[in-house]
Amino acid sequence: MTIGVTGLRGDAAGAGVLLRFALRRERFPLLAWLCGAAALLAMQSLSSQRFYDTPEKLAQLRRTMGGNAAAVAMGGPERLLDTIGGEVLFEVFGYVAIVVALMSMFMVGRHTRTDEETGRMELIRSARVGRRAPAIAALALAGMADLIAGLAVFAVAVGTGLPVGGSILLGAAITGVGLTFAALTAVAAQVFENPRSVYGSVALCLASAYVLRAVGDVGDGTLSWASPLGWGQRTYPYVENRWWPLLLFVVATIALTALAFALLTHRDFGAGLLPYATGRARATWALRSPAALAWRLQRGTLAGWVIGVFGLGAAYGSFADSIEQYLADNPEFAAFLPGGAEDAVNSYLALSLSMLALLVSAYSITAVLRARAEEADGRAEPILAAPVSRYAWFGGHLGAALIGSTLVLVAGGFGQGLTHGLMTGDAGEPARLAAASLAYLPGVWTIAAAAAIAFGWLPKIALPVAWSVFAYCAVATLFTDSFDLPDWFDDASPFAHTPLAPLEGVTATALLILLALGAAGIAVGLTGFRRRDVGA
Repeated sequence: MTIGVTGLRGDAAGAGVLLRFALRRERFPLLAWLCGAAALLAMQSLSSQRFYDTPEKLAQLRRTMGGNAAAVAMGGPERLLDTIGGEVLFEVFGYVAIVVALMSMFMVGRHTRTDEETGRMELIRSARVGRRAPAIAALALAGMADLIAGLAVFAVAVGTGLPVGGSILLGAAITGVGLTFAALTAVAAQVFENPRSVYGSVALCLASAYVLRAVGDVGDGTLSWASPLGWGQRTYPYVENRWWPLLLFVVATIALTALAFALLTHRDFGAGLLPYATGRARATWALRSPAALAWRLQRGTLAGWVIGVFGLGAAYGSFADSIEQYLADNPEFAAFLPGGAEDAVNSYLALSLSMLALLVSAYSITAVLRARAEEADGRAEPILAAPVSRYAWFGGHLGAALIGSTLVLVAGGFGQGLTHGLMTGDAGEPARLAAASLAYLPGVWTIAAAAAIAFGWLPKIALPVAWSVFAYCAVATLFTDSFDLPDWFDDASPFAHTPLAPLEGVTATALLILLALGAAGIAVGLTGFRRRDVGA
């Protein structure tokens, strides 16, 4: 028994030091994640309480949204609409939970599998550090972050006027979602030997959890119990205040953590339980250029974004046919449609496409900054040591970002048109809305150009700079009217100058100006990369 305890302590040796180091590394990203989750809840809570300030308005909303399968699939169980606090969660719980789940995923993955791949873990393990210490530190870090996220959610909910009891339960449910996905990431880090495979598998599980919750809520609710997102919503904060579903998070977290440590002892350091197959001895014709390599590296991510944005567009389109009835019950919402209530359907479709375009711009940033990841991990230098120009190498990644963002945006517009066409019986809607989505493409490319400039001239801070640009555009697009922000604030966003198709006609002048700005930004980014040192 003494030997077993000693061995366990030896396996955990150094975990405390690693945790303090991880907290220092993550202090700024953690703050950004927490602010994002808290801001989502705060804005939705204030907005819902302003719109539905009487029981009659809430009852009208319940009649409109509760009977719409698409709204239930996107929001949650109809029972949440019984109270204003539940309505807030109907609108935003899934998004806040996804933010916290992704935060946990990246924190655990970065301090386990990523550190092993980059060689940082080997240096750490050469000191007096136990085999399990990195995983223990990573899970402790994620656990602390999830707990702080739960406290932040509680504080925001109470601060915006929601009841204290339901707010405590809401914070606990959000913490439970984060802990579950942190433990799931620890399992994936033992199975796969590449961080992208770890993130991809956990993201697939998260998407599956969302789909199971959506299908279950539309149906009899059975499938929702197979989803951690469903567990959180079925605590019914502000409605019933159920506490017992939190036990599901406890059981899942303990079981997955135990499984992760069991798998850890059965694999070699630096390897995964599922080793990669050996590749070809010689590259095919489709992998003999920098551009082809960039496409090969990004094809999995691109496929995921195409599928995800197509699904989101389909969900938006399925609700378009009900928008007129929704506006009749909630006329205040018409002020937030670009065309008001006069052309409600096209106004809603234009608003949905602009939100999809904003989301696609996030993909364009990740695609451009994949070049920075390749450079920082030392994989760019061997390629550039060959007869490959910097323009060709970075241009390959830019081409993948620009063409990929086009495919993702068109997929979203096509999905929106497909479901809207099925609802209205109009077979031409998929083509119409896919074409309309292209009107927003210059705005997406302009944001990609900003990421290219950051990579070319400010490589060490390219990530925060690029995402700061995205955050600015997101605030300008979504909240300028809600918070009466000045006109110049909105005008600085490229999406303020894209036509609101299909509500408005498409004119060439504004689009050509944005395309010119994007082309100039890409040229500036390429020039910056050409002039600086690789790996700087």
